[in-house]
Amino acid sequence: ESVVRSALTMTPLRIHRLPTAIAAIALLTTLSVDPSSAFAPGANNKSPIQSLPTRSQTANTIFFTTSTSLNALGVFVRKAKEADVRKYCQDGPPESVLSLLQKIKDSSDKDDEVELPTELQTLLTKRKGTITIIAEYKRKLEGSGFITDVLDPVLLSPVFREFGAAAVAVLADERTGGCTYDDIVAVVEEQDEALGDVPGPLPVISSDLIVDEIQIAQAADSGAKAVTVTYGVVGEEKVQQFIKDAASLGLEVIVNVGTAEEAQGAVNAGASIISVTGVDGSDNKFAVIESLSIPEGRNVCTIANILAKDNKALEEVEEAWMCRDAGFNCVWVSDALYKAGNDPVEHPGAIISTMKAKSSVKYASPKARSGKGEGAREYLGDILM
Repeated sequence: ESVVRSALTMTPLRIHRLPTAIAAIALLTTLSVDPSSAFAPGANNKSPIQSLPTRSQTANTIFFTTSTSLNALGVFVRKAKEADVRKYCQDGPPESVLSLLQKIKDSSDKDDEVELPTELQTLLTKRKGTITIIAEYKRKLEGSGFITDVLDPVLLSPVFREFGAAAVAVLADERTGGCTYDDIVAVVEEQDEALGDVPGPLPVISSDLIVDEIQIAQAADSGAKAVTVTYGVVGEEKVQQFIKDAASLGLEVIVNVGTAEEAQGAVNAGASIISVTGVDGSDNKFAVIESLSIPEGRNVCTIANILAKDNKALEEVEEAWMCRDAGFNCVWVSDALYKAGNDPVEHPGAIISTMKAKSSVKYASPKARSGKGEGAREYLGDILM
């Protein structure tokens, strides 16, 4: 259990430092568990979680077995999340979630092609030379050492909107982000208050570690417009299934990938939005997507997840510009938004606005702090004036 908790709280840059012994143990761990039936509305004594990721069906019960090879860390993370989902189901999900889950299952039983929604994809994909921003809300920061408290979602949600974010994500995995689906509801309700205003409401993304379709039902019930699925945890078959499950509820799927192979696998599975996560540096991020083979007639939105640097400089802004210039459509920003707390110049809204600016590393750099060359503080202030 301690190993699982450690793995779940690692930042992306620390993942590869798992001791060899732990990795070996994980690889020796069997990926198959006793098949168990899915949580079904009205069913009694049913286990709510399934082994992943291959689905086979009987008349009234859905069974799962595992055939996709997962990386060592993915096994640990998936098992821990499955336990969380199992407890959620045993505690009794609300009827509204169960109704949406049944809709997913009814859709899955049909062979008809489900039309994929594209509203978020279109919103995130602007003309060449521009970048859109997904601002992620979380209550827990990964070892930033800068601030201890993040403002409530109802306070930060309007800041994200007013300073130009294209969408808001809520890290709904309580272990890693400190948030729950209640926070998604809070952000959705705040965004809805801007209906009829300019700027209007932003779509909200449920950023959870999806291992079961009931989480997709939870996200839809909370008012989210999209969910994230991590390719390295569930594999290609399950990505394809989750895309279909989400579409049955009108939700889009952002597939998190960390390698060129995962990116291509996600596209092959039908992903229309992929996010490069856990990869440091704009060049390394671009290497994940530069050789993508996209079928004719399909469009794929590419997102670069900006990792927070362990310092008070603003290198993340520069990296966002470089990702834009490399051809990414969007950047996903999380911890970097909170490094300066609610500083009047470097607050989350200022970071978002600066990342969207038309500036380039050819002409300016926000790396340096105030008083050392062209300081980040002065630079951000100039852009915002």
